[in-house]
Amino acid sequence: MASISKHENGRWRARYRDAAGRQHVKHFARKVDGQRWLDEVTASVVTGQYVAPKAGRITLAEYAEQWRASQVHRASTEDHVERTLRRHVYPYLGDRPLSSILPSDVQTLVKRLSATLAPATVGVIHRHLSAVMKSAVMDRRIASSPCVGSRLPKVDKAQVEPITTEQVQRPIDTVPERYRALVVLAAGTGMRQGEAFGLTVDRVDFLRRSLTIDRQLTTVTGRAPTFGPPKTAASVRTIPLPDVVIDALAAHLARFPAGHLGLIFTNGEGKPLRRSNFGTMWRRVCREAVVDGFVFHGLRHYYASLLIRHGESVKTVQARLGHANAAETLDTYSHLWPDSDDRTRAAVDSVLGNLAYSLRTAAPFAQ
Repeated sequence: MASISKHENGRWRARYRDAAGRQHVKHFARKVDGQRWLDEVTASVVTGQYVAPKAGRITLAEYAEQWRASQVHRASTEDHVERTLRRHVYPYLGDRPLSSILPSDVQTLVKRLSATLAPATVGVIHRHLSAVMKSAVMDRRIASSPCVGSRLPKVDKAQVEPITTEQVQRPIDTVPERYRALVVLAAGTGMRQGEAFGLTVDRVDFLRRSLTIDRQLTTVTGRAPTFGPPKTAASVRTIPLPDVVIDALAAHLARFPAGHLGLIFTNGEGKPLRRSNFGTMWRRVCREAVVDGFVFHGLRHYYASLLIRHGESVKTVQARLGHANAAETLDTYSHLWPDSDDRTRAAVDSVLGNLAYSLRTAAPFAQ
C-alpha cells in the first residue's frame, strides 16, 4: 500500500507500508521524485530485493556476533573466526552500521591489512567478512554485499622444497628426548601436527605395523586441548608404519608411558600438547640445529618427497597424506615427480622411428 500527497508547504510526502505493517515515509521537493522512490520500493518488493530502511542500522560487530552464534563450526574454526574478526575487522568497521559500509570501505580495509599481513592472511580475513555480509544480504539487512568486487593482494604460492634427510636428522638429535619419536613419526608418516598430537595407543597396531587416523587434537583459546574430527573426511586413513617409526614409538612408550586418554605424546606434566607451547620449543630447537625457519609441517612435505622419489603414484601419495583429491596432491607436489620428457621422446620414437627414417631417405617428389 503506497500513496503520495502534497503538504501545504509545497513538499510531497510519499509513504508505504511494508509486509510487517510498518509505515515508511519520505519527503520530496518534487512529486516525480517521490513517485520514483515508491516505484523503486515496489520493484524491490516484486523482485524479492526489498530491504527495510532501518534494517541495516545494526552495527557490523553486533550482527557478526549473532552470525557467529548461529554457525555450525568445529571448535577450532569457531575460535579462528572469532579471533580474525575481533583483531582485524572490528577495530576498523565494527561500530559502523551495516548499511553505511561501502565497497570502498572494504577496499580500504584490505589495503590497510596488506601493509602488515601476508596476502593469504588478508584473503582469509576478507573471506570471513564476506560470509558475514552475504548473510546480511540474505537476512535483508542490506541490499548487496560491499565485499563484492574487492581487489585482493595476489597470493604467490611458494613451491614446496623438501629438506634433506641430513637436515631432518638435526632436529631429531637436538629436540628433547620426550619429543624425539614425535619428529620421527611425522617424518615417517606425513601426519599433520594435530593428528600426531592426538595419536593414542589404541590407534597404533604394532603387529600389523600400521596406525589409524580418525581424529586430531584441537586447541581452542581458553580451553583444554580436546579430540576433534580430522581436517576433512579424506583425512580418515590408515598409514603403514616403517620399522624406524615402529621402533621409535616402542622405545618412546617404554621411556614415557601413555598419558591422559592414552595419548602417546604429552608435555612434561603428562598433559596434552598445545600448539603454541610446542611451537616455541620447536623454533628454538631448529635454531640450535641450524635449520632455522623450518616448520613442523615441513616434515609432512619431506615424507611426501620420499614417496615420490621411490616411485609411488599420485593416488598413493594422496591416500597417505589424506588429501581430498589427487588435484590437491598434484598442485602441491607435481614438480617433485621425475621429469617425463625423456620417456615421452622414447615412447614416440619407438613407434614412429622407422617412419621418420623412411621420410629422411625417401627421394624428393618430382617437380
